Amino acid sequence: MRASAAELFPLFYTAHQAASAALYLTEPDVTLIEDGTYYVHEAGGAIVACGGWSKRNKLYTGSGTRSDDGRVLDPATEPARVRAMFVRHDWTRRGLARAILSACAEAARDEGFRSLALMSTLPGVPLYRAFGFSETRRTTVPLPDGVELDGVEMTLDLLT
Repeated sequence: MRASAAELFPLFYTAHQAASAALYLTEPDVTLIEDGTYYVHEAGGAIVACGGWSKRNKLYTGSGTRSDDGRVLDPATEPARVRAMFVRHDWTRRGLARAILSACAEAARDEGFRSLALMSTLPGVPLYRAFGFSETRRTTVPLPDGVELDGVEMTLDLLT
C-alpha cells in the first residue's frame, strides 16, 4: 500500500499531499480483514495488489473515526463500500485491480447489495471509470494532519 502511494500519488498531488496520503491512507484496514472481505495478489511472496469491500458504514481508510463507522449497512437501501485498493506501481496495468473489483462486486451482490460506493483518490479514477463506476461528486479528502486531497465519490450499480 505504502509503496503504491509513494510512487503513484506524486503524479497527481503535491509532494506534501503525497507524503501525508502515504502515511494516513495506507494503514491496513483491519475491519476488512476481520470481515473476510479483503483480497490480495501475491508475487514472489510479496503482496503486489490489495483491496476489499465492506458491509459497514466507513467510506474510506484515513477518514478519521466516526461513531457509526462500524454500523452494518442495509443492502436493500445502502451501497457496500469499496476500500483500501492499492496496486504496487510496478504491477499496474495487469488486471489485478480489476480482478479485485470483480471479486468485491460479486461478493457484495451475493450478500444482497445493489450497489457499491467508494471514495477515489485521483490515481484510481481511470480504473474505476473503466470498471463502470460513475462519478457522484468531487470533494476533498481531509487527512488527520490537516492536509486535503482532491477526491471523487463514485458508485456502481450491481443490478445491471
